Amino acid sequence: MLPIISPHGHTQAAWFAQNRPFPDPAQLLITPDHYITRMLYSQGVPLEDIGYAEANDPRKIWRIFATHYYLFRGTPTRLWLDFAFEELLGLETPLSQENSDFYFDAISTKLQTAEFLPRALYERFNLEVLATTDSPLDSLSDHKAIRDSGWKARVIPTFRPDPVVDPDFEKFAENVATLGQMTGEDTTLWAGYLNALRSSRQQFRELGCTATDHGHPTSRTASLSESASAALFQLVLRDASDAQTNELFRAQMLTEMARMSLDDGLVMQIHPGSSRNHNRQLYLRYGRDIGADIPTPTNYVDALRPLLDQFGNERKLTIILFTLDESTYSRELAPLVGHYPCLRLGPPWWFHDSPEGMRRFRQRVTETAGFYNTVGFNDDTRAFFSIPGRHDVARRMDCSFLAKLVVEHQLTEAEAAALAYDLAYGLVKKAYRL
Repeated sequence: MLPIISPHGHTQAAWFAQNRPFPDPAQLLITPDHYITRMLYSQGVPLEDIGYAEANDPRKIWRIFATHYYLFRGTPTRLWLDFAFEELLGLETPLSQENSDFYFDAISTKLQTAEFLPRALYERFNLEVLATTDSPLDSLSDHKAIRDSGWKARVIPTFRPDPVVDPDFEKFAENVATLGQMTGEDTTLWAGYLNALRSSRQQFRELGCTATDHGHPTSRTASLSESASAALFQLVLRDASDAQTNELFRAQMLTEMARMSLDDGLVMQIHPGSSRNHNRQLYLRYGRDIGADIPTPTNYVDALRPLLDQFGNERKLTIILFTLDESTYSRELAPLVGHYPCLRLGPPWWFHDSPEGMRRFRQRVTETAGFYNTVGFNDDTRAFFSIPGRHDVARRMDCSFLAKLVVEHQLTEAEAAALAYDLAYGLVKKAYRL
């Protein structure tokens, strides 16, 4: 079986730096997985009952999860969980309210064994590369510890600059000042701010980073002059800007990030189109990124034009586009990546990371973009145990699509076999420069 390349995800480097047992089944499989917590919350389960309270009872959380496991019927979450239970944990009887404690105890026992330590699981999962997602404000001490330990696995950081490029991010000005302190640059000035970002990117690269990631609300880009950019930076730094000005700054920063990627070779990922932290009450109570995110319509043709006018024809630049707006697959994204040398199309993401979402993706983009303007699969997950199952689903769905083309005489069997290899392994290594 081909190794797994996981070029974009949200697992924790600390797991592998410390290589300690995972604490319990609830903290491993339930609380960090937004696919699970959002479904339970939608059915009236309070977040406090599933890990968001100051004091949590892991067994109680697991019982609540088991009692509501039926909610996941027909969802990809059910596929990933069943795969983990049976293939990784050896639990063949379906999870239910009746066997909740049996599951909890069996998993707890396994987690205390050497075979279930993070590094052992990395090797068991047949991972070749695992990328985390990290802020420029992170010391990257865990990545340094992994490197210094002599362990030969590739756990690498990904540069996610949202806290220092998005004026709407909490404590933006304070974050920018911290970035200046970490890099020794004067981030009160536009030139110093850009130099600080370049310096931070270099620190990431020294630890194996090959990509950046940008979770902007939209895909808007801009092409401002240096003086206009400097003036705009002063506005957002003083918190003297409005929503429109903040959006313009984010747009300019996507263009600046592309310029830096052309210089340092980091692959750029743009993940727009999510109304993040949509549930305001939960955001104020628990903070950001607890699963209350909703897809929004997204424009790419007009929004990307300023960036593409400057860098669209650069063959040494790679920008991977993602979408939560499936209507853009055939209308905008497939034609864009089917023309501009710098663009590639990322796999079905987030709400569309599902069997039918993958099928729709291939159906809508292949005739225009082909296979080789896409980048394989990435799991984009915080749930470590779901990684093998997610890749298994993606590989099966791609092979199903290829088989259909063989039956219809659009591909030979040899071509389909070559494509199966590329979709599972070859394209992702090439796109992410791994």
